[in-house]
Amino acid sequence: MLVRHGLMRKSFIPDQPFRDLRDLTRYRRALVETQASERHQLIQVLECADTKLSWLRSDVFGLSGRLMLRALIAGEQDPAVLADLARGQLRKKRDALREALAARLGEHQRRMLAIQLSRVEAAEADIAVLDQEIDQRLEPYAEEMALLITIPGVDRVVAAAVVAELGTDLSSFPSAEHLAAWSGTCPGNRESAGKAKPARARKGNPHLKTALCNAAIAATRKKGSYLRAKYYKLKARIGGGKAALAIAHKLVVVIYHVLSKRVAYRDLGEDYLDQINAKRTAQRYVQKLNALGYGVSLSLLTRPAPAPQAEPL
Repeated sequence: MLVRHGLMRKSFIPDQPFRDLRDLTRYRRALVETQASERHQLIQVLECADTKLSWLRSDVFGLSGRLMLRALIAGEQDPAVLADLARGQLRKKRDALREALAARLGEHQRRMLAIQLSRVEAAEADIAVLDQEIDQRLEPYAEEMALLITIPGVDRVVAAAVVAELGTDLSSFPSAEHLAAWSGTCPGNRESAGKAKPARARKGNPHLKTALCNAAIAATRKKGSYLRAKYYKLKARIGGGKAALAIAHKLVVVIYHVLSKRVAYRDLGEDYLDQINAKRTAQRYVQKLNALGYGVSLSLLTRPAPAPQAEPL
């Protein structure tokens, strides 16, 4: 009845090319998660066999690691022979490798490693095929992809997920806040008797939300950026998880304006938050110095720059 009288809001459904792209990017994410699970299981088998290869090599699945894995699967048990398979800088650690590879694998463990390594490599091959298909379908949206990649933390994979989930025309969302609510990066609203209570984030598009949270974590690693400074400021007060979600919310707002206005992202720098309220910043540093036992007196050397009026997108 509500639909008949036009009282129901329309659902956001992108055009067919973006729906096809969605299928590819979502399946790619599933394959990546499967591959990560298989890698974790393989490392667990090595750990159970008391083979500590992961202690010396952060990427067990690099060139050296795969050569050693294939040798172990083939039945090689001599630690010296396995250590000599190291390549590059890892050859400097051959003595430590001999100790890490001194354990012996059982027959069933070698079979498990063979199955797991083949599944990892099969997933890698499938992901490569999907990447080629996704790149071909993204060719008409090269301009939007280039703009999205200017945002800290947004790489080709995240940009492809954004285009697939949202399309390139965001006119269906009246504002950036509507898009943030749809994506599930807005904080929950739980209020009773005029008092706000802790609430979980809203439900939204899980595929877009996951991509944005991954991008938020990556953005916090860019030194000198506003998003990094904002993340650590929030983390000290609300914790890492909530701070990452808050950065994901900011990324949604940035994405909305970047795609709507067709402009590249402009970073305001890590000192932006200090410039907003210079007096409060100075008081915070004075308090830290006082806590260390120093007496501080402040004097203004130059006229400070005018503080920005609002935080960036």
